Amino acid sequence: MTMDLQRFLLIGAAAVLSFMLLTEWASFKEAKTSASAFSAPRVINNTINTDVSPTTSDLPQIAPPQSQDDIPQTEPLPEEQSIASPSFTDNSQIIQIHTDTLQIAIDLNGGDIIELALPNYLEKLDNPDIPLVLLEKNSNRTYIAQSGLVGPDGIDSQSRAIFTADSASFSMDEDRDSLEVDLHWRSGTGIEVTKRFTLHRGDYLIDMQYKIENNSNARWQANLFGQIKRDSSADPSAESSGQGMAPFLGAAITQPDDRFTKFSFSDMADEPFKAELPGGWIAMIQHYFLSAWIPNPNQSHVYSTRVTSSGFNIAGFTSPTFTLDPGNSGSVTAQFYAGPKDQYRLQEISEYLDLSVDYGWLWWIAQPLFWLLTKIHSLVGNWGAAIMLLTMLIKAGFFKLSATSYRSMANMRRVQPKIVDIREQFSDDKQKQSQAMMELYKKEKINPMGGCLPILVQMPVFISLYWVLMESIELRHAPFILWIDDLSVMDPYYVLPLMMGASMWFMQKLNPPPPDPMQAKIMQWMPVMFTFFFLWFPSGLVLYWVVNNLLSMAQQYVITRQIEAQGSP
Repeated sequence: MTMDLQRFLLIGAAAVLSFMLLTEWASFKEAKTSASAFSAPRVINNTINTDVSPTTSDLPQIAPPQSQDDIPQTEPLPEEQSIASPSFTDNSQIIQIHTDTLQIAIDLNGGDIIELALPNYLEKLDNPDIPLVLLEKNSNRTYIAQSGLVGPDGIDSQSRAIFTADSASFSMDEDRDSLEVDLHWRSGTGIEVTKRFTLHRGDYLIDMQYKIENNSNARWQANLFGQIKRDSSADPSAESSGQGMAPFLGAAITQPDDRFTKFSFSDMADEPFKAELPGGWIAMIQHYFLSAWIPNPNQSHVYSTRVTSSGFNIAGFTSPTFTLDPGNSGSVTAQFYAGPKDQYRLQEISEYLDLSVDYGWLWWIAQPLFWLLTKIHSLVGNWGAAIMLLTMLIKAGFFKLSATSYRSMANMRRVQPKIVDIREQFSDDKQKQSQAMMELYKKEKINPMGGCLPILVQMPVFISLYWVLMESIELRHAPFILWIDDLSVMDPYYVLPLMMGASMWFMQKLNPPPPDPMQAKIMQWMPVMFTFFFLWFPSGLVLYWVVNNLLSMAQQYVITRQIEAQGSP
């Protein structure tokens, strides 16, 4: 008795110590992540002044890039027009744009978007004053959206065009639904270019237009390009996704023969992609968020992915040659999206862009499950409750199939003593042992595979639901109850993972033990191993597993007790 008490005390002390170590480790990881997130200053600030023309003194400064090897070329230039280092200086100028959904910094040297924040999505739940920064250019990360005019007369062919703007900062008026921001460029030969960004209230889609006036004496030709430039740094929005979770990070396009083609950064380095495709889009994808260029859908464009000599990953497009005769004017357009992976909005923007919410090859099951999840949420108003109800509906749909599986396992459990006797009786003759087993199964009307097949049928549905919960931006910073204030991050007190492990252990006790002793020992450790892995999984995913296990355990328990009470199949 004393020895048992000492053993239990030691086990309890070890469990408490392990819990404390895990808690401290999680806190340390969170603190380290938070510290690194704010080590680089932001370009955008919340001070809006629309009455001042941008000058070097009132605009934030950025460091100049080292080279222009990331700007595309449509054709080799003559030697005297070869691409030179860009005319950036230490006083590069930046303008700021503020709407209800976007905070944008644009470098007047090139007119590129070098920072983009999402005020409706927080960087951290416990700091409501800091929005999530999607695009940025600082010591932590380079992730920017570039665009320009290249080709024979392109203003960005030899070095980036230096624009001017009417103000240092722009903001959308409360009584307006859109905001136009114009950047101006003029050559000494009579070419005037206006680069216009149009932003819309409540939306993350930006319209970009180049308006060109050819007041020169010669024909003018250029090609519009748009591209996303990113280093290979980790996805900051996926840092809390949990151990073992690896959402895709990289580029993607759509092709006529492949609706959704992905390119990891290593793929882009090993085998650059280049193809002329009709319409379409090209995107840079990470967990929960993406950025994408959508050029003119009525034209074919050259899409490409590559890695520059300086190590930056480039994904972009180049449009067909745009020609203006002397005295004429015209425009070329494209759209740029930077925001959440809202699949219904992405579906409206461009065909197959919603596939960036990547459910894998089971998307045809996952899509209806997500639709049902959103409908349930619209009724209950809580994503945690919606997950629970959706899991219940799925279990109800498979109730009879599950009952068949559990009934088979219960019958196997009931005849387990006879199976053990047969193994002992024919331990030296495997052929007679197998024959006796088959006779027993036939006599007791048991299908030894009856417990496996129904489970295999259900697995695709539950795997699809797993990916739905992992990919849904709706779960990010979504509260459930009590201590769970964010379903997209781990349970801070490990309650749900421990409940999941306990439910697995009880379910295991309801099943017949495996015949092989080594396999039986492995199965005994399965709940412990799964509990360990699930400690860092997003609580929304663990909630789904807990509810599914509890429902399965209840159904299996009732069926097992019924069969054991009857004493016959």
